[in-house]
Amino acid sequence: MADDGETPTDEAEAAPPEGVPQEPLAAGGTPEVHVVSDSAEKEGDAQGFAELHRAFGQQVHNHFHSTVEASGATFGFGAPRAPGLAPGNVRPEEVGHALRHYLRPQPCFSEALAKIRRDHLVVLSGHEDTGRRAGAFALLRELTGPGVGLRSLSPANSLAGLTAPNALKERQAFVILDYVGETNADPVQSYDVGRLAEELRRKDSYLVITATEGSLRRLAFDGYCVPWRAPDPQELFRACLDPLPAAELPSALMERVGEQRRPADVVAAATGFSAGGTPTAMKTMSGSDADAVRTWFRKVPLLEDLLPLAALAFLEGIPERSFEEHLATLEGLVRDWELSGESAPGERDAVPVPGAGTTVFRQSRALWRKRATGLVRVDRRPEPGLGADRSERRMVFISPGIRELVIGELHTLYGYELWYPLRRWLHDLAQHPDLAVRTEVARGTALFAGHSLAEVDDLLLQEWADGLTNQRVTAALTLQHMAETDRLAPAALSIALGWASNRGQARAITMAMALSGTLGSVYRLEVLNWLWRLTGRGERMAAAARRSVVLLLQTAEQEPERALFTLRYIRTRMANARAGTWDHRRTTLIAAQVLVAPRLGNQPGTLPGALLRQRRENARQLGKLWAGLLLSRSRRTAFEALCDTLVDVRDEPSVADAVRTLGEAMREEMTPAQWQALSSRLLAVLRHPDLATPSTRQMAHVLLGTLGV
Repeated sequence: MADDGETPTDEAEAAPPEGVPQEPLAAGGTPEVHVVSDSAEKEGDAQGFAELHRAFGQQVHNHFHSTVEASGATFGFGAPRAPGLAPGNVRPEEVGHALRHYLRPQPCFSEALAKIRRDHLVVLSGHEDTGRRAGAFALLRELTGPGVGLRSLSPANSLAGLTAPNALKERQAFVILDYVGETNADPVQSYDVGRLAEELRRKDSYLVITATEGSLRRLAFDGYCVPWRAPDPQELFRACLDPLPAAELPSALMERVGEQRRPADVVAAATGFSAGGTPTAMKTMSGSDADAVRTWFRKVPLLEDLLPLAALAFLEGIPERSFEEHLATLEGLVRDWELSGESAPGERDAVPVPGAGTTVFRQSRALWRKRATGLVRVDRRPEPGLGADRSERRMVFISPGIRELVIGELHTLYGYELWYPLRRWLHDLAQHPDLAVRTEVARGTALFAGHSLAEVDDLLLQEWADGLTNQRVTAALTLQHMAETDRLAPAALSIALGWASNRGQARAITMAMALSGTLGSVYRLEVLNWLWRLTGRGERMAAAARRSVVLLLQTAEQEPERALFTLRYIRTRMANARAGTWDHRRTTLIAAQVLVAPRLGNQPGTLPGALLRQRRENARQLGKLWAGLLLSRSRRTAFEALCDTLVDVRDEPSVADAVRTLGEAMREEMTPAQWQALSSRLLAVLRHPDLATPSTRQMAHVLLGTLGV
C-alpha cells in the first residue's frame, strides 16, 4: 500500500479485456504486452493525440506581440480558480476572502438557512452571476463558524454515490457548485435525495448545492430548493463602502449602480469609488468594449460587414490570406441559403466599367476595417518557430473581451437565417487539416457555449465527438477552452463524461482526449479515475486512456502539485495491484509510457527529466515506477528511459539531489539479489559510447552511488 497520496477508489479488473492476449509471466515480474493494430481508427487516434500534444504545447507558451489588456483573463494551465470550483478543501481564509463584501439577499438567505438547519441539505437554484457560490459559503459559515473550512465535491457526483459508505465524513461542511451530476429524472432520484438528507443528518454534516434552473428541471430535489436572487445592487454598493461617505452619493452614480446585475460588478464599482471617487466608479461600470460592440450592431450592419465580423469571432488571429478564403466559403453558404438569385454580399458596391470582360476590384480590406473601427485591428506576426521575416497580417479584436461580446450579440440579434449557414461552416472547419484553424474554431465555439450551451452541445459537439479524427480533436479542444471559464467548467465535465455512457467507442475516445488538459487540471481525481476505467476496456480505448494520462503529466509541468498528485496516483495503483494480474499489467503499460515520454510541445528533453527538475518529491514517485518497470519484462524499456533521463539532466548539478532520491526509491522496492542483477545490467548499458560523456557518468555515479554500487 502506498504511504502517501489519495488511494484510488474504483475496483481493479481481475482479467484482461476480451481479445487481449495473455503471456506467461517472467519470474518475479509481469509480461510486456504487445498489442499491434494497423487499423485506420488507431492511426487516427494517434494522430489526434499528437495534435493535442502540439496544441497544449502552444497553450502553455503564450506569446504576446503587442500590449495586452486582459484584466481577469487566464492563460495556460493552472490559472487561479474561484474557491470551491475544483474539488478539494476550501481553506477558511479563502472562504473569508470570497465573503469580504457579502450582503445577505433576503428573503432567500433566511429561507435557505432554515431549510439547511432542518434538512442538512439545501439547493440554491437561479441564474448565473447571482452570487450562488458566495451564498453557499455564507450559509455554511453561519452553521460552522468563521474558523472552519469546507470541502468542495465534484459537480458530476451522482446522488447515489454521495450516500455510499464513507463518501461523506461526520461533522463536515460540503458544497457542490454548479451541479450537473444527474441527466435523467426518475423516481429513484427522489429516493436518493431523501437518503442523502438522512445520511447528512445522521453524520451531523451539511451540504449546499448550487444549480441553474435548467439543471433543476431534470432533478428531483423537491422541497430542498430555494430560488436564489442577487442582493439589491444599491444596498450592496453602500454595504461595501467603509466608512460611508458623509455626503449623499451622486444620483447619477447610484442610478448606474442600480443597473448592474452581477454582484461582482457592484463590488468592483464600490472598490473603485473607495480608491478614486465617482469618476473611477463610473469608469469601472462603463464597459467601453460592450458599448462599442452594441453601438456597432445598433447601426444594423450590411451583410458584407456582418459576415467578416462573425467569421472573425471563430477565426481570430489566423493569417489574413487564410481568413479571406474561409470567409468566402461562409459567404457562399449564405448565398446558398438565400436561394433568391439576389446579388452576392459585397457586389452592390462594385462599380462596373463599360466594356465586356472588365472587372473592378473593390478595396475590400480597407473598406471593411474602416467600418469595423473600434473593434478590429491588424497585427503582424509569424507562425510559432518562424522568424520575423515570415510574419503575416492577421485580423484580431482590439481587446480580448470583444470576441465574446460579438458572439453574444450575434446570438441575441440574429436567428436561423444566419446561424444555419454559420453552423454548416463550423462543421466544415471542424474537419480542416490546419490545427491552428481548428483551435480557433474551438475557442470561438467555447465562447458561444457561454451564451447557448444546449445549441453548442446538441448541434455541434455531439456530431464532432462521433466524427473524424479532426472533428474529435476540435470537440476535445472546445471542452478545454470551456473549462478555462469557471462557470462553464462543470458543464464541460458533464458533456465529456456523457460521451462515455454507452455512446459508442469514438465518443469514449473523444472523452479521453477532452480529459487530458484543463479538465484534468480542475477535476484531478475524478478525471484520473475515469481514465483508469477506460484502460480496462477495449484496446483502442485503453490506448487512448493511457495517452491521456501521459498528456496529463506533460501539461502538469506547469503545476507542481498536480504533477505530484498524478505520479502518486499511478504509483498507488501499481502498489495496490497484485503481480501477474491484468490490473498490474495495465499499470505497467502506463508507467512505461510515462517514463519514455518527451516534454510537451517541441521542448527538448524527457518528461521524467522535467519532473525531476520541477521538485525533489517527484523523484520518489518516479523511482517506484522505475523499479516496478525494471522488475517486469519491460526492463529494456526502463533501462533506455533511465539512460535518456540521465542524459537529459547531466549538465544540471542542481538536479543531483533529485537523482539521488530517485536511486534510493528504486532500491527500496528491490531485494538485494534483484538490485545486484539490475545494477550490473545498468552499468553495462552506461558504457555505451553515446553515454560515455563525463557529465553523464557523473550523474550516473550519483544515482548508483546512492544505491551502494
